[in-house]
Amino acid sequence: MLTEFTPISASIGGALIGIASAILLVVFGKVAGISGTVQALLSPLQKGAGWKLVFVTGLLLAGIIVQFVQPELLAGDLDLSPWLIVVSGLLVGVGTSLANGCTSGHGVCGMSRFSGRSWVATITFMVIAFVTANAMYWLG
Repeated sequence: MLTEFTPISASIGGALIGIASAILLVVFGKVAGISGTVQALLSPLQKGAGWKLVFVTGLLLAGIIVQFVQPELLAGDLDLSPWLIVVSGLLVGVGTSLANGCTSGHGVCGMSRFSGRSWVATITFMVIAFVTANAMYWLG
């Protein structure tokens, strides 16, 4: 469980995500939804695959760079089985596919554009996350 959470680091991270999303939308007219971007890359013959590949590559490179520069930022005490992590990731992927987007697309970009669908999706995501986190905490 992460114990180094601070409102300052969360605010800086949120601001960086918002700035990056705004730049992508204002400059290129593209919505920064990670699940949709990755899903599009996995489908053959998609238009606009170039910027999506650069976007996802940048996300991966940022993690790799942080691993070499300040690995303590990625350290955490995640006491879960690898199978549970894989199954959880697959469930998130299926859920975001059913919702036609994830928290980055709906929560950051959709809500800022006053999309009713994004408000419903984000509230649903947050309620389910709250219930799941509490169930994991109380059930061990």
